[in-house]
Amino acid sequence: MDLTHLTAAELAARIADGTVSAVEVAEAHLARIDAVDEKVHAFLHVDRDGALAQARRVDEARARGERLGPLAGVPLALKDIFTTTGVPTTCGSKILEGWIPPYDATVTRRLKDAGLVILGKTNMDEFAMGSSTENSAFGPTGNPWDLTRIPGGSGGGSAASIAAFQAPLAIGTDTGGSIRQPAAVTGTVGVKPTYGGVSRYGMIAFSSSLDQGGPCARTVLDAALLHEVIAGHDPLDSTSIDAPVPPVVEAAREGAHAVSLAGMRIGVVAEFRGEGYQDGVMRRFDEAVALLRELGAEVVEVSCPSFDKALAAYYLIAPSECSSNLARFDAMRYGLRVGDDGTRSAEEVTSLTREAGFGAEVKRRIMLGTYALSAGYYDAYYGSAQKVRTLISRDFDSAFERVDVLVSPTTPTTAFPLGERVDDPMAMYLADLCTIPSPLAGNAAMSVPCGLAPEDGLPVGLQIIAPALADDRLYRVGASVEAAFRARWGHPLLEEAPAL
Repeated sequence: MDLTHLTAAELAARIADGTVSAVEVAEAHLARIDAVDEKVHAFLHVDRDGALAQARRVDEARARGERLGPLAGVPLALKDIFTTTGVPTTCGSKILEGWIPPYDATVTRRLKDAGLVILGKTNMDEFAMGSSTENSAFGPTGNPWDLTRIPGGSGGGSAASIAAFQAPLAIGTDTGGSIRQPAAVTGTVGVKPTYGGVSRYGMIAFSSSLDQGGPCARTVLDAALLHEVIAGHDPLDSTSIDAPVPPVVEAAREGAHAVSLAGMRIGVVAEFRGEGYQDGVMRRFDEAVALLRELGAEVVEVSCPSFDKALAAYYLIAPSECSSNLARFDAMRYGLRVGDDGTRSAEEVTSLTREAGFGAEVKRRIMLGTYALSAGYYDAYYGSAQKVRTLISRDFDSAFERVDVLVSPTTPTTAFPLGERVDDPMAMYLADLCTIPSPLAGNAAMSVPCGLAPEDGLPVGLQIIAPALADDRLYRVGASVEAAFRARWGHPLLEEAPAL
């Protein structure tokens, strides 16, 4: 029995019934990391001692007869944007290299309280700014399907760790698609919960009105189990929603067992097709839509005309908020400090530190955001983008009056080669074309695998979008689609990935 290929639910069941210990499971995944991460580079820091200590605590608590959570003892990879006591947290940036946080993010604390075993911190685009995980200051991550391809971004390390069987679960963050887009191109499951559904306390900010943590997994049920652990109101986060967590686990189990979507109305977004979409991606998407009909859903075409302006609005709002959030990295309080030799002013030290510590993409977005917020340009740029954001929310509201969920391709193309778009920011930004509207409206969205593109044999993702606080709809539809595709394929999609 290869423990690294079991799902989180399967591992939890075996740990609970004593078939294996949490320590054995942790050791198996740490050994897998040792074997393949030199090729994949999914991790920035592996916390071997901490992981084994957490696993031992789970085994000892179980031996004492204590009641434990449903995922107790299951390993997890954590995106390096969540503060973790005693463990480096860099956000993929030189400006935070070596920083050891003195406190846990709420997500980190909830994971620990639930008995999950945190294996380490995963690679990411610097401060979550990117679509390929090539903007990390510590080198790119490879896609386990083809190590010469990108694993998506900004959370490519989290998605790659799952696809490479280094961890059964991971945590990512989604600002413009950074959970769903990596999930799509690695053949995994990724969920952006409703904005405010998962606490942002201790999640280092990029764009505060858009950032949202969420689960990454190999199955919809595993994602639901993890979602339930990390979600819920947090008084430490002023944007946290004080409402019950939607019944995501119940919905995932129902969808997987019923495998029927009778009575469900599903909208296909007309704006998410056309020029720029890879033929194989659209072929797999059209097959997924046909499958939804076979499962009993009523499928209708829905037009959301403001979605065509979403990319432009996002790339004004997100950089504007980033220019404000990243002002805290001034070399005065923590992180990198350059040029402090006693001859320079504080302003000069700050300037030299930012020059050395921030990468090209971060600098690009800071400058763009600062310009958009400057006197004389605020109304023309940032203010106009916020008006477009309102129109996008209205389009969603109108669509959800007609349908229960919306569907689209998750990404316009499969994983592109490393280095192909590094010098072309506009081409890079287009990778987020389908995922950006949801964060602008604050609703929930998921990516599930829907097959391999015939041109290159790489994974394609189906995006499912639900209204705010209707996250359970994602899991019902996603689990039904997953079960139907697995029955058709005869195995999980990841079994077709080449061996590393």
